[in-house]
Amino acid sequence: MTDIECTTCEPSRGISRRTVLRGMAIGAAVAGVSSALGPIGTRVAWAATPGYTGDTLVVLSLRGGFDAMSAIVPAADPDYYRLRPSIAIPAARTLPIDSRFGLHPSLAPLIPLANAGQLGFVHAVGLPAPNRSHFDAMDQLEQAAPGSTLRTGWLDRMLALHDPTGPFGAVQMGSTTMPYSLAGPFPALGMDSLEGFRLHAAWDAASTTRWSNALTALHTGAGAQLQGSATGTLSALATTSALASDANASAVTYPDSNLGRALSDAGRLIRGNRGARVITIDEGDWDMHAGMGTVDGGWMVDHLTDLGAALAAFAADLGSRIANVTLLTITEFGRRASENESQGLDHGWGSAMMLLGGGVVPGVHGSWPGLTDAALNDGDLAVTTDYRAVLADVLTNRCGASTSEVANVLPGFTGATLGVTRARA
Repeated sequence: MTDIECTTCEPSRGISRRTVLRGMAIGAAVAGVSSALGPIGTRVAWAATPGYTGDTLVVLSLRGGFDAMSAIVPAADPDYYRLRPSIAIPAARTLPIDSRFGLHPSLAPLIPLANAGQLGFVHAVGLPAPNRSHFDAMDQLEQAAPGSTLRTGWLDRMLALHDPTGPFGAVQMGSTTMPYSLAGPFPALGMDSLEGFRLHAAWDAASTTRWSNALTALHTGAGAQLQGSATGTLSALATTSALASDANASAVTYPDSNLGRALSDAGRLIRGNRGARVITIDEGDWDMHAGMGTVDGGWMVDHLTDLGAALAAFAADLGSRIANVTLLTITEFGRRASENESQGLDHGWGSAMMLLGGGVVPGVHGSWPGLTDAALNDGDLAVTTDYRAVLADVLTNRCGASTSEVANVLPGFTGATLGVTRARA
C-alpha cells in the first residue's frame, strides 16, 4: 500500500514545563531566560549529589520511528532482501559487525568505536506491545510505567534516587516543552544552546549584572520554591556563560547540524564537570514514509551520515571521560519490514537501540526473530527484547541503582537485564 501522506502521523510532542516542574514558578522576567527550542533541543537535568557516583547518562531520542534495519542491517537474513527489493542495503556494502549484521556504510565513523569496545546495539527491541501512534508510543516509552498510576517519567524517577538539591536543582528555562521522561518533581533545565542561554533583556555584561541583582532582590524573602527557582536560574546562567566562553574549547570538529551542535554542547557540559547526571537530546525527521533513498544517497543516507559523524565526534571530544558516560538511543517504534510503493517504510514495531560509552559491551545483543512471514508480527519486525531491559541494565551497571531502586524507576518490569553494559569498577 502506498503511503505518501501519513494520516496517522503526529508531530513530536512534549509536555509543558509547568507540568514538569509542578508548583515551581519564576517571575515573568526570569521566565523568558532562553530562546525557544528549534527542531532539536538540549535539556539538562542537574544535581549536586554527593551520593551519586554513576555515569552521566545521555539519552538521544530519534523521534519519528527509526528504521533499525537500514542502520544495523540483517545482512545474513535473505528475507530482508525479499521484503525490500529497492531500498535494502546490499550485504557487500555493509560494514560487518558480526556474521549476521553489518552497519550502513554511512555509519563508517562508528567502526573505530566498535573496534575499541565502546559501541553496542540491541536489535528487535521496543515496547512490549505494538503501538503505531507517535504520541502514545513515545509517551509510553518515556513514562516506562505501563499499567501504573504514575504520571512521572523514568528519568525523573532515576534522578530522584539521589539528593536533587544543588545550584541547578530548580531551573525551568527556554522551550515550553520537555520530554515526558523528565516529567515530575525533579527540576530540569532546558536550553537551546550554551551561547543562546541568557536573559533576553540583557545585552551585555553590565545589563546582565543589573538584571541579576534586580531578580535576586525581587525574590529575596519569597517562598523556598520560588526563591530557589530564581537563584538556581541565575546560577545556571552564570555557569553556562562560563562554559560558552571556555578558552579550553574542544579541538574536535562536530558536524554543522542541529545534532552536531547539541552533542557539542553536551560534550562541553561534561568536560566542564558541572554535575550533569542526565542529558537528553531530541533529533526528529526519522518518519520516512516515502522516498527514503538507497545506499547511494537520499533521506536515510543524509540522516545516518550526520548521526555517525556526530556520535564519533562526541566520543572523540570526551576522550578518557567516556569511561564515565553512557549514551543510548531510543525511538518510539521501528518501521514495517516491507517497503511500500513509495520506496519508504510505514510505522512498525521492533527497532534497535545503540549504546556508546566506556562501559558498553560491544556487539549486537538481543534475540533476532527473523523476517519470515511467520516470524513477523502483522508485517512488523517482532520485539524480542523489552526496551526496559536495556534501561534496567544501564541503571544497574552504570548508574549504581539497586534492584529495589530499579523497581522504583521501572515499576512492573521483572525481566532480566541483557549484559549490554559492564558494572562500574
